[in-house]
Amino acid sequence: MSNVVDYGTTGDGVTDDTEAILHTLEAGDGTLQFPAGNYLITRTIPIQLDQRSRFSIDGCGGSAKILMAGEGPAFHLIGTHQQSADPASFNTDVWANQRMPTIQHLEIEGTHPDADGFWIEGTMQSTLVGILLRKLRNGIHIRQHARNILISHCHIYHNRGVGVFLDSVNLHQTIIANSHISYCSQGGIKVINSEIRNLHITGNDIEYNYDAKADISADIWIDSSQDNSSVREGSIVSNTIQANYSPNGANILMIGHHPEKNQKAGMFTISGNLIGNQETNINLIACRGVVVSGNVIYSGHHHNLQVNGSRNIVIGQNTFDHNPDYEPNQLCTGIRLIDSHNCTFNGSVIQDCQSGQHTVPESKPITKNGLLEIINCQRITVNGCQILDGYPNGIYIERSKDIIVCSCNILDTRPEPKTEFSVQWTGPGSGNLLTNNRLQTQVKIDLNSGVLQTNNAFG
Repeated sequence: MSNVVDYGTTGDGVTDDTEAILHTLEAGDGTLQFPAGNYLITRTIPIQLDQRSRFSIDGCGGSAKILMAGEGPAFHLIGTHQQSADPASFNTDVWANQRMPTIQHLEIEGTHPDADGFWIEGTMQSTLVGILLRKLRNGIHIRQHARNILISHCHIYHNRGVGVFLDSVNLHQTIIANSHISYCSQGGIKVINSEIRNLHITGNDIEYNYDAKADISADIWIDSSQDNSSVREGSIVSNTIQANYSPNGANILMIGHHPEKNQKAGMFTISGNLIGNQETNINLIACRGVVVSGNVIYSGHHHNLQVNGSRNIVIGQNTFDHNPDYEPNQLCTGIRLIDSHNCTFNGSVIQDCQSGQHTVPESKPITKNGLLEIINCQRITVNGCQILDGYPNGIYIERSKDIIVCSCNILDTRPEPKTEFSVQWTGPGSGNLLTNNRLQTQVKIDLNSGVLQTNNAFG
């Protein structure tokens, strides 16, 4: 590897080392090794991969820091691969010289308001390991076209924009794993205006990525509402995803194209995560084919889970909870399905507020009709759930068809019960069934709601 000190860098954090680093690229072997030190640069270091014979950056175990004092990215990786990951799609130069550009064990800190860490485009198998990115605009900005990106063991922390930004990109086979992505004001991981397949977010701590003054915030933000964009075939697994309340904020926000058209976001699993503390913890809008299972979801200021205008959503075996050790700070939260079709809700525990109202200081009061609300939906099955301590109702269903609620405990376990009705069902509706449930209080069902009641136990 080419040691940048041998080509004239000082690493003192004061002298501009930009020209010396560029000289290392041109005169060295195409790789960069940074010994311990602080390397001030004032403009982008472009890495034209078609002009290199394979490429890497090594920060000597994290002891090297780049101070980016200019506008744009500290390093811009530019490849020429515009095809798929199919081996037959590669030209000779890409596979021989451009595959797997690797950056490892390096810190980048921004000292310019528009400084970014990395821009990546046209690459195959870009690999970033052990990177610290802080005080930047965007940490890692992926654009245009890329394949097979790995981001692992990184700390992307306290940035003004987005931690990992997938922006107007055609991108397949991407894994973001085992990293801390926190305190990035415009989102931890954000996807907009892109065609994405095989995006996997696993084993990360993704926290406090919000701006209380912004119109909307999210820790993981996937937006496919733009024409010609779609995000499918992915997973969000085994992460801790937490934040503080922000207006219209979410821990996971996934937006498809339009409820009346083919959904552009979906074919995703959200499993095994700890998710909490935003306005709406999981917010699925115009999605199709999402499985939400095996999560602990808690303390959503408005909703722990909201499904809006979506199709074929499976919600199974989660706990929507409030730990009593956190009292008296509780939120009267819940779950809401609206304008959605073909969904199942099974095997979950919902006991996420014992007080029946917000008791967190300065929380905005909200009005809700039940712990689980189903509004203007069709073909929804709620089966085998513990729905406990609802307020004002356990389940509230309105203007819905072909809804089945069966084999659930809908109870109020508080010393002083607050649930008014175990189930309130208001019409018009048809083809609805309430059967084989254990109900502590009476139900309130409109005559025009089309509900058949059988084998329910009361009291």
